Amino acid sequence: MPDERNEREMPEVVIAKPRVGKFTKNAARRVRVAGKIPAVLYGAGSDPVAVEVDPKQICRILYSEAGHNTIFDVEIAGQPTAKAMIVDWQREPINDELIHIDLKRIALDKVLHLKVRIKLLGIPVGVKTSGGILDHVLREVEVECLPTDIPSHIDVDVSNLGLHGVIRVSDLPHSGSVKFLNAEDATVAHVVSIREEAAPAADAAAAAPAAGEPEVAKKGKPEDAAKAGAAKPAEAKKPAAKK
Repeated sequence: MPDERNEREMPEVVIAKPRVGKFTKNAARRVRVAGKIPAVLYGAGSDPVAVEVDPKQICRILYSEAGHNTIFDVEIAGQPTAKAMIVDWQREPINDELIHIDLKRIALDKVLHLKVRIKLLGIPVGVKTSGGILDHVLREVEVECLPTDIPSHIDVDVSNLGLHGVIRVSDLPHSGSVKFLNAEDATVAHVVSIREEAAPAADAAAAAPAAGEPEVAKKGKPEDAAKAGAAKPAEAKKPAAKK
């Protein structure tokens, strides 16, 4: 597990400007047109504050090594500097631009529950010599730790992993400062053969109906119904009663 901490990786200070007036969609649009991002700062027992922030600063944090787990300072005029994290963000679906950010105040003496990225290092021997495929199953692990102990990522060496070899959560580098919350037997990564990888796709293709094949109605084919009707003897008419 890396020793680098977020404070050393990202000493950046985010300058937040309070927003005033009504917080409507039109108001948020005007903030974005002016080159800023609407945001909300909340948590640590303080009232939430609607602010606007510089998208360049936010992007530098999100694309840093620690990503959204980075702890940084937020400065608002007239208020004490607060430690904060990015806990949620929204992007415009077409151009992928940031349109809203949620910032959460962090108390450095309070344990956090968050997800940390797992980084696989090396090429497994089962891939090199046996033609296997490395399947990265669990890409993030849930942890509990103090803010100052948040790792930017968790390194896992997979170079000695043979064919059918498995790395589980229990194999991750543990320390007293970080507690893993996933099940210890949960699979992080394993090396599978090409046949095993191709089998589920083949089964799915076999189960799918052939192209152009008409779908059978759930109530049976029309010709079956016709046959059933023809097989049933016609009911004889009762003779008319004599007067």
